[in-house]
Amino acid sequence: MTRNQPPTAPVRRIAFLVFDGVKLLDVSGPSEVFAEANRLGAHYELTFTSPDGADVTSSIGIRFPVHSRTDQLSKDRVDTVVISGGDVFPAEHVPVELIAAVRDIASHTRRLASICTGAFVLAASGLLEGKRATTHWQHVKELARRYPGLAVDPDAIFVKDGNTYTSAGVSSGIDLALALVEEDYGPELTRRVAQSLVVYMQRSGGQSQFSASLQGPPPKSSALREVVDLVKADPAGSYSVPKLALRARVSARHLTRLFAEEMETTPAKYIELIRFDAAKAMLDAGRTVTETAELSGFGNSETLRRAFISHLGVAPSKYQQRFRSTLTPDPTEPAVSMVEIGMS
Repeated sequence: MTRNQPPTAPVRRIAFLVFDGVKLLDVSGPSEVFAEANRLGAHYELTFTSPDGADVTSSIGIRFPVHSRTDQLSKDRVDTVVISGGDVFPAEHVPVELIAAVRDIASHTRRLASICTGAFVLAASGLLEGKRATTHWQHVKELARRYPGLAVDPDAIFVKDGNTYTSAGVSSGIDLALALVEEDYGPELTRRVAQSLVVYMQRSGGQSQFSASLQGPPPKSSALREVVDLVKADPAGSYSVPKLALRARVSARHLTRLFAEEMETTPAKYIELIRFDAAKAMLDAGRTVTETAELSGFGNSETLRRAFISHLGVAPSKYQQRFRSTLTPDPTEPAVSMVEIGMS
């Protein structure tokens, strides 16, 4: 008998709410986790629903069959509702019929979850108000801007707040589904699911390891643009606030104020982020940790390691193993093994 599972475990119904433009992996990834858990002793029933009960077309053009209209599901208690994501949101406003469907089914379920930009659907429905949440790193700023009542975590792979769960990009739906299985059936069964699917039961580091640290439009101030362009052009240069201020032809105090107002940071922190992004690019290109530390302006490998641990929670060598080209593996670097994932 699986831990946390009583002798006659009830069937837990998982309803995926889908719509035209839904990302197929947002549906198929978590679904495979629940299906694999069933093979190993869990009791999940998967159903796929849309507001009007019509089949939907995924983001890659594949027609996705739907079992029922959402309001038909409301008559039977659904254990967990998973709202998948897609490029359609946040590019467009969430339609009223989708909002109504989410609000309707929310009162009949134990857990509400979203994958990637599905968080915009939950937020538009008012079900994330006052809660912590996350979404894909490219859209966290827009989620926070559009819904100021949310506490948006830009780095989390997934976030649980009460009975709501939100996750980052598409593959994080697998991470979230594993967490839900662990809540229901315990770590032993979940570990076997992860091993069978050849995925980590829990990934180290947040989603910031996949993103650029600095995003957004260029500064409005010409003085600040000149400083930003200078640092970007030569991250390893020797910079101080007085030297940068002289280059921008403003006082050091005024330059610091410009950074605070337009970049929401300090000159020193900005320079570190520029160097950090440069270091990630160099590691991606195959440079050694030592070379990267020198060329990016960190000076030595230990300073670079501290920066990576601070920003990503992983060492630069581990980051490089994850993101260097799959076509040109370095024979001197150990590959990620089945033992590391837990296959021993």
